[in-house]
Amino acid sequence: MRRLWRVAWDGEGPQSFQPILQRSLGHAAAYDGTALVGFVNVAWDGGVHAFILDTCVDPGYRRRGIALQLVERAAELARQRGAEWLHVDFEPHLEAFYRQCGFRPTAAGLMRLV
Repeated sequence: MRRLWRVAWDGEGPQSFQPILQRSLGHAAAYDGTALVGFVNVAWDGGVHAFILDTCVDPGYRRRGIALQLVERAAELARQRGAEWLHVDFEPHLEAFYRQCGFRPTAAGLMRLV
């Protein structure tokens, strides 16, 4: 996970991924052999809302449909586990991708805490 995070996000990321994964509704991953090349986390509110977080694909594997398949798997996982809504926040340059995944725009707010 550390290697993928470094190449996909160009940063170190969390100290440990265990606390994140332990609190997740689930996650989807893509592999090339034993190498992790894609990942998406599905967080949730404990009720009917799930949230796509940290969608990433190794730059060497992008533009192959991997992220789309990961989001589709994440949506199915959330549905199977009782979520009725799937949310995602994204930067403007990713709007076309998330629309292709089936998300529609909504009004939302964001507050930076640090």
